[in-house]
Amino acid sequence: MPVDDPIALFATLYERASSQCPEHDAMVLSTVDPDGRPSARYVLLKAFDDRGFVFYTNVESRKARALAAHPHAALTFYWPPQTQVRIEGGVERVTDAEADDYFGTRPRGSQIGAWASRQSSPLTSRAELDRHIGEIDARFAGTLVPRPPFWSGYRVLPSSIEFWTRDVSRLHERIVFHRDKGSWSRSLLFP
Repeated sequence: MPVDDPIALFATLYERASSQCPEHDAMVLSTVDPDGRPSARYVLLKAFDDRGFVFYTNVESRKARALAAHPHAALTFYWPPQTQVRIEGGVERVTDAEADDYFGTRPRGSQIGAWASRQSSPLTSRAELDRHIGEIDARFAGTLVPRPPFWSGYRVLPSSIEFWTRDVSRLHERIVFHRDKGSWSRSLLFP
């Protein structure tokens, strides 16, 4: 397993998790809102490379407002029974071209849902959402569904990546990488 390149190490573990965990792409996204209060929720990893780790959402959602106020985030993956990965760093929006490309791969129902949902806003009833879905479905009947202008992706630009491996004696292995001026340094942490 590569131990000097955290992205390559992540790729190896991610691939292994894909055959062992049904939701291997689920990650906890932690943010801080404009008032400094932390919040965490699961989102899905949709891409990663040397630049960072990408997820998509409504840019008017609670998480997007938090990222606008404090463009830093933490991601946590847990792949039972023994692996956890923690990623911290700054956050940037993906390009419109990247968002368009990914949106085009989504199932039509998910595309319509992106238009219909006013994510994180109060909902009076499921009937209200169903009505919005029906309106959007009719609006784009017989055509491709374009990406909504209020929907895009975010890339977490890792400044640190920690790999945690469970030990039966709770003497867990913790390897942490820190990025400085584009180069990664590696160290160990006490459990």
